Amino acid sequence: MTQQRKTEISINAFYANTPGQSWMGLWSWPGSKACQYTDLAYWTQVAEIAERGLFDSVFFADTTGVHDIYEGSSRATIERAIMFPMNDPLMLIPAMALVTRDLSFGVTSNLIYESPATLARRFSTLDHLTKGRISWNVVTGFQDSAARSQGLDKQRDHDDRYDVADEYMEVVYKLWEASWDDGAVIRDVATRTYARADRVHEINHEGKHFRMKGIHMSEPSPQRTPVLFQAGGSQRGRIFAARHAECVFLSGLPKQATAERVQEIRERAKAQGRDPSQIKFIVMATVVTAPTEAEARDKYESLSRHVNAEGMLALYSGMSGIDLSKEIAQTAGGKPVSNGINSLMEHMLKEGKSLERLRNIAQFGGQVGRSCFLVGSPTQVADEMESWMAEAGVDGFNLQRAGEPQHLADFVDLVVPELQNRGIYKQAYRPGSFRQKLFGGGDAIHASHPAAQYKRR
Repeated sequence: MTQQRKTEISINAFYANTPGQSWMGLWSWPGSKACQYTDLAYWTQVAEIAERGLFDSVFFADTTGVHDIYEGSSRATIERAIMFPMNDPLMLIPAMALVTRDLSFGVTSNLIYESPATLARRFSTLDHLTKGRISWNVVTGFQDSAARSQGLDKQRDHDDRYDVADEYMEVVYKLWEASWDDGAVIRDVATRTYARADRVHEINHEGKHFRMKGIHMSEPSPQRTPVLFQAGGSQRGRIFAARHAECVFLSGLPKQATAERVQEIRERAKAQGRDPSQIKFIVMATVVTAPTEAEARDKYESLSRHVNAEGMLALYSGMSGIDLSKEIAQTAGGKPVSNGINSLMEHMLKEGKSLERLRNIAQFGGQVGRSCFLVGSPTQVADEMESWMAEAGVDGFNLQRAGEPQHLADFVDLVVPELQNRGIYKQAYRPGSFRQKLFGGGDAIHASHPAAQYKRR
């Protein structure tokens, strides 16, 4: 094995409020409870398992449109449960927070379809209710179907969405950090004064994409600005991440390419005046484990039989914007014609590999977009996780659903003790907010982050 760095591994459970996620068809695997996604008890059980395993968070993906690129329709998405039906993940957080004390929560929310003031209040409310255990995964969307459902003809162009997002972040930073001074809330019973008006300020923003004037409706929450996650892998997405993200989700790249991506974003962040140590990198992983390698392989084979090939192609068609049911249209320069998630194609093009390989993602395994795919005993899984930490420079893993929630219980009962024995996984939660648990140093966003400049001193 390569020499490992003894950095504490961050583990998160990756979910969406839907029966079909990541590996299409596994909702039909015997023992899976995925079809119980409309039952609140299902979600509180997920939270309890994750906290028992000392996970940093349960992290929710989300989408606001149907995948309708494959065959030019939504037929496969509806029949195969391709991230559909999809309920709102924000509604689950208070109940999951109630049955846990330290587990944190990440929520994906699209900034394109909601005003900054409305979104800022939602996350302040969640930060209050969870006592500072909330994070926001900032996304700009990629589906024309989502745009049409919001009354638009189509999605904005890829890079334009990030231009909008940069200004959007400026507005929410002002609301979270500048509208209320520290000490504005006094709750003085004697004078019947709840807050001091001279310490609460109206935000007045006039920009290219947004215009607003008003006071943030929520008093300061424990973190004010929630922990900020971002998963954009395109060049424009990486520029955005270097400026705004505290945690960056990575997926699909092999170790060396992941290491290069981590280094690039850290260098970009430093060039903008940020402390690069204040960014964590979390790689998407599928883990299939059992007490022995043979048992893990048997489980893998069982899961494989339930992954639906058409469903996988429909998923990747929707994510890439390219219909994988037919020949792939390309520009004269050899790039695919798409306004979807550009990073899905970027690595294959860079490596000079055929786009036809995308058709192979219908299988359950370490395919394109699924490079961190671990099958084995607890020792083997821990070895590979250490290898990713050392060679790719990542800080942790986002565990994809693979026969849930049993896959979480297996990881907690088998892999967590192995990681703890190696001294690379926490024995107990640290106190405080999500930001304190991740970085130490208090609830507030780091002084080098652009949000900090808006805080009134």
